Amino acid sequence: MKRYATAHWEGSLKEGNGTLTTQTTTLNKTQYSFKSRFEEGVGTNPEELIAAAHAGCFTMQLSAYIGEEGFAIENIETKCDIDFVDGVIAASHLTVNAKIADITADAFQELVQKAEKNCPVSKVLNATISSTATLL
Repeated sequence: MKRYATAHWEGSLKEGNGTLTTQTTTLNKTQYSFKSRFEEGVGTNPEELIAAAHAGCFTMQLSAYIGEEGFAIENIETKCDIDFVDGVIAASHLTVNAKIADITADAFQELVQKAEKNCPVSKVLNATISSTATLL
């Protein structure tokens, strides 16, 4: 399986702007710029997209592990905070809240740690990855 996205940019770094389009067109000429990345501007930015990708990938991986153990998932919500420091994505922190029938807190934490280490996006990031998980 291969997936793709395209970026189009016009102008200089600070005054220019661009658009991002994904293969599925979920993002379709979505605006991004220096201002949306480093200041307060309209549009998205690479770090926000990485946060979305990591949150989504981790949550799917966690749901797979929970399902393999035979537990019923009511819901899982994951927030991902990306730390962008001195031009480097230095860390990704996942905050997880989940409602899972009949799972113990210890079993849940073990599966969270397993998913944190093994989701494909975690594996591709060259950053410190951490998580905080709450079983509701």
